[in-house]
Amino acid sequence: MDQIAPSPTLAPGELAPDRHETRRRVLAIVGAASGNLVEWYDFYVYSFCALYFAPEFFPKGDQTSQLLNAAGIFAAGFLMRPVGSWLFGAIADRLGRRNAMMLSVSLMCAGSAAIAVLPTYATIGVMAPVLLLVVRLIQGLSVGGEYGTSATYMSEVAIGGRRGFFSSFQYVTLIGGQLLATLVLVIMQLFLQEGDMRAWGWRVPFAIGAIAAVIAFYLRRSLHETSSAETRGKKGAGTVGAIFASEDNRKAFFIVLGFTAGGSLIFYTFTTYMQKYLVNTAGFSAATATNTMTAVLFVYMLMQPLFGALADRIGRRTSMRLFTGLSVLMTVPVLTMISGVRSPVAAFALITLALAVVSLYTSISGLVKAELFPAEVRALGVGLAYAIGNALFGGTAEYVALWFKQAGMESDFYWYVTALMVVGFLVSLVMPDSRENGYLQGHGTE
Repeated sequence: MDQIAPSPTLAPGELAPDRHETRRRVLAIVGAASGNLVEWYDFYVYSFCALYFAPEFFPKGDQTSQLLNAAGIFAAGFLMRPVGSWLFGAIADRLGRRNAMMLSVSLMCAGSAAIAVLPTYATIGVMAPVLLLVVRLIQGLSVGGEYGTSATYMSEVAIGGRRGFFSSFQYVTLIGGQLLATLVLVIMQLFLQEGDMRAWGWRVPFAIGAIAAVIAFYLRRSLHETSSAETRGKKGAGTVGAIFASEDNRKAFFIVLGFTAGGSLIFYTFTTYMQKYLVNTAGFSAATATNTMTAVLFVYMLMQPLFGALADRIGRRTSMRLFTGLSVLMTVPVLTMISGVRSPVAAFALITLALAVVSLYTSISGLVKAELFPAEVRALGVGLAYAIGNALFGGTAEYVALWFKQAGMESDFYWYVTALMVVGFLVSLVMPDSRENGYLQGHGTE
């Protein structure tokens, strides 16, 4: 198996890799990122199409109730993430990052293909939402393994001294997956009537995702491995016991958990939930909300490398403190202003402003977490802590927001997000600056 040794953090005055090695690493980043894009497209297309298929699976109730049921299944997919992170993290740490990434994209392909042909409530009754739930659990398992493994791979293959910049492409493709899902929806809205979208049009994006996942599988087959036989063969490699047996690893686990709780919640609030918020609260049409979020996500995607490069200059710790501190201050006023906005341009400006702050986190999210763990438990440590935090807070963001709205307490959701960002700020005060301390180099990489 071809291997790329993880790139250590460059010491002052140290030369970067030669042109051939740099090209090799960049191509590896592109290959991993391409599969990551397809994974997240397949997962997010569910959320963006929910406005159309929710009545087909949950025919009773008003629009908020239907969206609440669809969001509940979206959240259930997140509950499988800890299982997926444990399974794929163990595979990545014991059998290699590439094998884990190939398997995860295969499961996602199967899930998308299944949703594309799933019978509705009118055809098989209550079994329709049950089967939808089962498929989403399978996709949740896949995505649970994707984050930790791809974050680990991209942090290990990135060029030392520019790791923040190159690792930011994990979220470029993660956001790109959302953007691609939105673009597919926009194009279909141009050519299909709303009745056609509700009847059968919503199936097409899932079929596209299944085909793209097959392509991603073959791209990932060409990736070079970054873990070594030595680290894969270490005692305790890829086990939860090895994480909690070490004080440093335990601390790293809870740092990742704390950042993920607030980071994933605010990320999903201003991305996937925001389309529904614009429709259900601000009163936008579905098409206007989709167009607005398409523009927002495109700008947000372009921000990631810029903020990743910024983190290379100012340090991960400074970036995380800025992110959490500014989020505490801006969440309530920005969400309040969006709720009363009537202009798509104003909505675009407000959401983009919020996501600029979130970019301080998302651009280096996987890197910050990967740098805290040794190689033999890196994929598992990152993935499991992230999946738990994401399942509890990120995956439930839409459900909790809609629950507060249905209960007539929508503004309380804004304070809920703020409270989690306070937790993140406290975590940022105790985290080490991995850029300065060379954690990736000092924790078992070659």
